[in-house]
Amino acid sequence: MKTIRLTAAQALVRYLANQLNEDGVPYIAGVWAIFGHGNVAGIGEALYGIREELPTYRGQNEQSMAHAAIAYAKQLGRRRAMAVTSSIGPGALNMVTAAALAHVNRLPVLFIPGDVFANRGPDPVLQQIEDFEDGTVSANDCFKPVSRYFDRIERPEQLLTALPRAFRTLTDPADCGPVTLAFCQDVQAEAYDYPESFFAKKTWRFRRPEPDVVELGAAIAAIKAAKNPVIVAGGGVHFSGATETLKSFVEKHQIPVVETQAGKSALAWDHGLNFGPVGVTGCESANIVSEKADLVIGVGTRFQDFTTGSWALFKNPNRKILALNVQPYDSAKHDAIPLVADAKVGLEKISAALGDHRFDAPDAGLKASWFAKADAVTAAPKEANTLPTDMQVIGAVQRASRDNTVVMCAAGTMPGELHQLWKAKLPLSYHMEYGFSCMGYEIAGGLGIKMAEPERDVIVMVGDGSYMMMNSELATAVGMGVKITVVITDNRGYGCINRLQMGTGGAEFNNLYAHSNVSPIAIDFAAHAAAMGAKSTKVSSVTELEAALAVARDATQTTVIVIDTDPYPTPDGGGHWWDVAVPEVSARKQVNTARAAYEAALKERI
Repeated sequence: MKTIRLTAAQALVRYLANQLNEDGVPYIAGVWAIFGHGNVAGIGEALYGIREELPTYRGQNEQSMAHAAIAYAKQLGRRRAMAVTSSIGPGALNMVTAAALAHVNRLPVLFIPGDVFANRGPDPVLQQIEDFEDGTVSANDCFKPVSRYFDRIERPEQLLTALPRAFRTLTDPADCGPVTLAFCQDVQAEAYDYPESFFAKKTWRFRRPEPDVVELGAAIAAIKAAKNPVIVAGGGVHFSGATETLKSFVEKHQIPVVETQAGKSALAWDHGLNFGPVGVTGCESANIVSEKADLVIGVGTRFQDFTTGSWALFKNPNRKILALNVQPYDSAKHDAIPLVADAKVGLEKISAALGDHRFDAPDAGLKASWFAKADAVTAAPKEANTLPTDMQVIGAVQRASRDNTVVMCAAGTMPGELHQLWKAKLPLSYHMEYGFSCMGYEIAGGLGIKMAEPERDVIVMVGDGSYMMMNSELATAVGMGVKITVVITDNRGYGCINRLQMGTGGAEFNNLYAHSNVSPIAIDFAAHAAAMGAKSTKVSSVTELEAALAVARDATQTTVIVIDTDPYPTPDGGGHWWDVAVPEVSARKQVNTARAAYEAALKERI
């Protein structure tokens, strides 16, 4: 057996560079890195040696550079991924939030945090967390509950088993998610005689599991017995590459589709059978169809509480749930009829068995009525000298967008209103991180999206609260020459949570600057963005916003546009109840009134 002597870190990066996807391109598109004493000498030197084959990107914050990696994988439907490395201690712990985000959203990312010395010579090493009762614990153990696969590399030869396991997880359609290889820093520098065959190019296929015969039969029987079915399209439709299959399926069988946050854009917004966004952040047409459905067919959805209205949305007392999902865990939720299979394959098998079986599609007037309301609230304001609403900002961005534009967001006001109001034409033109709804994902995520699909326009919608949380990868985008457009809506605080606070009877407290012990402050976001190298401007009206967006669309550099907005208005008619527990006891009348309404709503849940 021929061998090659490499350090463990050199072996790691050489292996990464030689793993291919089905298109014949490297599955790991690059490595985001911030170096410290735990990874600079080992991994840093190894990455330098292979920099032409495996690019290394420098981030500003470990969490945000991991967000960029995750967004990259999501935008490509999990067909490629990135790795992220940090030193031990705070650098590693900064990535735990990003690992949780990837875990919730079922997205692949390879975390390689440095770890303590396996030989325990310098004990404790700088930044080491000491567990007084367990000598094997390090800070990296925090990754365990938010990783699909975790391993600690304490000997060079452990890579021979750890790396194939890691890639099995990253490319598995059911178990896909973050992988953490905690890499002891002394081991990174140790040499070993690795088999040359370990570094041969290998292609990883994305399996399409076929359904069990018995489960398929039960699913078909349930559909044939239904009178008013509805399909809930989730993110799994995108990950399976099943958007065209879904379109053909619903056209053949005339079953209406409603979309989750992750599933939005699976079907064009103007398709006759797309009844719009569903659930808490949904619209009237989708929620009415869902309320009446006697069979809810989930396709690639994990039935999150926002999708189901905390399981109060589907009101038909005879309703059943059919869950087509590649992950058995998701297919068995809430006593669903399980159909464990790839979304594309599952829809094809069901359609073939149904033959010409068709349903009576819901009244198209439901959809027309909703979009008439949406158009009204997103139109430019008629009154001058008034703060625009977030809805009007969305309208301006929509009018300035093209079919290939990707609009993205993660937290605050915009996710709910974009879900309700945005008209997504092409698959993956709507990128929302709403599984973890992580403030600070937006700008780094926009960078990752643009790296994944450079030919598309990328518009990042971010509130002032999220921008303040994490904005430093704006400088990275500028430095890399990766052009994104960022629209900052400044409502002077956490407007979304302020409205939720009011909606549950609470007093306005500690969310908007005006209601906190922080004096109202006027942050010059345009100046801040300019200081990081972006072209920036502040506009005072929707008309000015549209003009600025037109300039930004044709620009070659990253642009930031700031606009002040009214923190209170929301769309009328859309949405659904969401279970946010209201205190049983309060001295405030508003809370007691909200509690009574909450208890009444609980009784509606079936």
